Amino acid sequence: MKDIPIVDKIPELDIAIKAAREAGNAILEIYQRNFKISKKNDDSPITDADLRSNEIIKKILLQTEHVILSEEDKDDQSRLSKDTIWIVDPLDGTSDFIDKTGEFTVMIALIKNKKPVLGVIGWPTEKTFFVAQKGRGAFRYSNGEWKKISVTTLAELSKCRIVGSRHHLSDKEKSFIKKLGIKNFTSIGSSLKVGKISSGEAEAYITTTNKMKEWDSAASYCIISEAGGRMTDMLGNDITYNNKQVFHQNGILVTNGLIHNKIIEEFKKLE
Repeated sequence: MKDIPIVDKIPELDIAIKAAREAGNAILEIYQRNFKISKKNDDSPITDADLRSNEIIKKILLQTEHVILSEEDKDDQSRLSKDTIWIVDPLDGTSDFIDKTGEFTVMIALIKNKKPVLGVIGWPTEKTFFVAQKGRGAFRYSNGEWKKISVTTLAELSKCRIVGSRHHLSDKEKSFIKKLGIKNFTSIGSSLKVGKISSGEAEAYITTTNKMKEWDSAASYCIISEAGGRMTDMLGNDITYNNKQVFHQNGILVTNGLIHNKIIEEFKKLE
């Protein structure tokens, strides 16, 4: 895999890409055979691939000495006193992994002073990566090439393409999307929704759930921001990371930036 064409790379960038790549390879190996599925305490599914990916990522990231907040580990609250931490989702889209849709990812972010400064999303089945470093732009690696990516400049809501969850789309979200007058809706798994918006293949992603956690969005936050878009909660509040409470309480809104405030205004009318 070629080096990402970013000048002034922070040393953690190549380490995060390596971790996402090696974890992705291990996930694919398990994907192609019979794997074990069990349930976590909150009833969400977990597979051998989640755990194997987590092991590989931790081993590679630990050379940096930053604390890791991972979906698959007990939350070590000592992270709260650190200004720099890793936030990891070893396998985002476990349901898609189980259903064999191919739409699952590995997500790694580096947080400094509550903000993502580095985001890596690996898409194993497509050998694709979405990567960003704060102040250095967003890039997509596919077909063996790195390309700089950016959001669209579409500002007319009715013409926008919206992406949403395949497994968790609520009736509230469906009726809100209808109310916005957006007809073009596609359901897609995991963080690929943000990858699509960052690459200019869609304009918005709306989720009103309070079940999303910091590892579900940290890598995406850096990538969408560097691609020229925006991520806030559904009320327009900025999102911070490395908080004691890891749940995003007011959903997530990701857009190309131009339609962001319009969607928030409409959403507030519902509240």
